[in-house]
Amino acid sequence: MSPLLQALLSRRMLVCLLTGFSSGLPLYVGRQLMPAWLDVSGVDLSTIGVFGILSLPYTLKFLWAPLLDRYSLPGLGRRLGWALLFQGLLLASLAAFAALDPATGLRTIAALTAFVAFLSASQDIVLDAWRRELLTDDELGLGNSLFVNGYRMAALVPGSLALFLADRVPWWQVHLVVAAFMVIGVLATALSPEAPAPQGGPRTLGQAVWAPLHSFFQVRGPRRALTILAFLLLYKLGDTMATALLTPFYLDIGFTLTDIASVAKFAALGAAVVGGLGGGAIMLRTGINRALWLFGVIQLASIVGFVLLSLGGPDRWALAAVVAFEYLGIGLGTAAFVAFIARETDKRYTAFQLALLTSLTGVPATLVASSAGWVAESLGWPLFYSACTLLAVPGLVMLPWVAPWSADDDA
Repeated sequence: MSPLLQALLSRRMLVCLLTGFSSGLPLYVGRQLMPAWLDVSGVDLSTIGVFGILSLPYTLKFLWAPLLDRYSLPGLGRRLGWALLFQGLLLASLAAFAALDPATGLRTIAALTAFVAFLSASQDIVLDAWRRELLTDDELGLGNSLFVNGYRMAALVPGSLALFLADRVPWWQVHLVVAAFMVIGVLATALSPEAPAPQGGPRTLGQAVWAPLHSFFQVRGPRRALTILAFLLLYKLGDTMATALLTPFYLDIGFTLTDIASVAKFAALGAAVVGGLGGGAIMLRTGINRALWLFGVIQLASIVGFVLLSLGGPDRWALAAVVAFEYLGIGLGTAAFVAFIARETDKRYTAFQLALLTSLTGVPATLVASSAGWVAESLGWPLFYSACTLLAVPGLVMLPWVAPWSADDDA
């Protein structure tokens, strides 16, 4: 059996995939299922839009991450005990939507949605830390790739299966079916090996807050630490902006909603999954540093496809090819990027450092979401996507300082 196949079939990699599904499910309930449920229940669009702010815990999760580095649940594992608690509460909370009606209990639904987001973000903190502490540096690429792919596959439950069922059965049954899928995460976590506790972890809550920050800058030096932080902001900036307005872009150049649903969405999901799995396999051979170089170039090249699509008009084959290539680049780039972030953390403080660094990477997405529409209107689609291509360059330019091609860990 090849080393790659052995790694893919290992217990730890299977758990990475299944816990990724567990992490993605509640996120996509908030992003895909909730808006659909509220819309068909007669809630106005402005109110549905306000629900978006309830996902704030995903951005602010670093605020309570030190608690999960410092404290363990009595009688349970340091990481998996917390994971089981959050997953059990998520299962119960998702099922609780079945007892609510948007016509009479909108405020309760909003409060429960915010609680689900808090539990989901907390689950992400613990599972991210668990993977970093359990996997070796050589396994980080594949393990994180499988986790991200499980995360994406979870979108099929609230975004496809649930909507299909909603046309055939009452909504309360839909919510119970969706909640039942959290059992996958509970079982995977219950059967998982606990990560070994690192030596020198925080002994007080104060240490859990300040020691990770001090460690990050002390180990690297202020200049390299700040360079890494800048890299985290810039590496995915080009493709983040490129994908911020895809649906309006497709419609503006002449595609129908059916084209988008049947071609773009499936091409995107399939290519992203293939890219993520392929990226993990490639990183086993090349290492994380070289993968950042190779996949970064593919990310940049894939954005050019949207420039060509905007000039060529509505051709479904061209749409499928461009979307597949773009999301292949996203899948590859994300696999390397997430593995790089995990590698840069100190195993003594993984919960806080990973929560802080992953929250930081969400800053560009927030800024892009607020400005992309204005930029596209001002420049037009061809120039907009040309600008997105240029935005992908600074992250690549920083690679010699952040992730040198010939670094020892990639030899």
